[in-house]
Amino acid sequence: MSIRVYLTGPLAIEREGKIVADERSFRGKQSRLAFSYLAVERTRPVAKEDLAEVIWPGDMPPAWDVALSAIISRLKGLLSTAGLDALGLNITSGFGLYRLVLPADVWVDLEAASAAIDQAELALRTGETGRILGPATITSNICRRPFLPDCDGPWVESQRDKLARQLVRALECHTHMWLASGEATLAVETAIEAVALDPYRESAHQLLMRAYAAGANHAEAARAYQRLETLLSEELGAAPSPETQALYRRLVSK
Repeated sequence: MSIRVYLTGPLAIEREGKIVADERSFRGKQSRLAFSYLAVERTRPVAKEDLAEVIWPGDMPPAWDVALSAIISRLKGLLSTAGLDALGLNITSGFGLYRLVLPADVWVDLEAASAAIDQAELALRTGETGRILGPATITSNICRRPFLPDCDGPWVESQRDKLARQLVRALECHTHMWLASGEATLAVETAIEAVALDPYRESAHQLLMRAYAAGANHAEAARAYQRLETLLSEELGAAPSPETQALYRRLVSK
């Protein structure tokens, strides 16, 4: 049995390579929000009040508990119609708690992205740069997909922020890999994207400086440092870290 749950991009559940529940099956953003939250928090029961706050952030209707029960009922019906409840994918409820139960071998894209970036960074720490490409690519591919684009609220934003941070980490891993393999142009491309996504992340700026220097473009490496220096000074009243300053001096002295 192979079940895959896609929370990024179009929400979907796949069984044996076939989509058995697509985004239209969830019938509205409230159902998609409820299912996504329960999937992310699947290791624990969640209080119905917490789930309601995700669905109606800061503006719960007077009869929210009745409305929530209806949403959960529709989700249970969806899983039953798709034949997934018989495979161990269902929603349990009781004592004011809900929990999405998934089979032990289920694949969830957000979990896969998190596990893959950990693998990529482990390969980087152990010097096995040849093992970075696969897991870093898995993470970047998943994290580039939109997460509940028609929804909002603090929880949704927190998940998007997490995906953005993981994407930057994946791009940094890719940059290290390209530097190790002598692909300076590719290293510059991935480092530029990482800096654009998180302008205050000094490790990304350091990698961009190193990538330019690896391509013998020391003038651009110096400009990359100067842009960081200006940003930190104007926005935070701070200076680059001693590590970044030392890297700058080392690169421009070559």
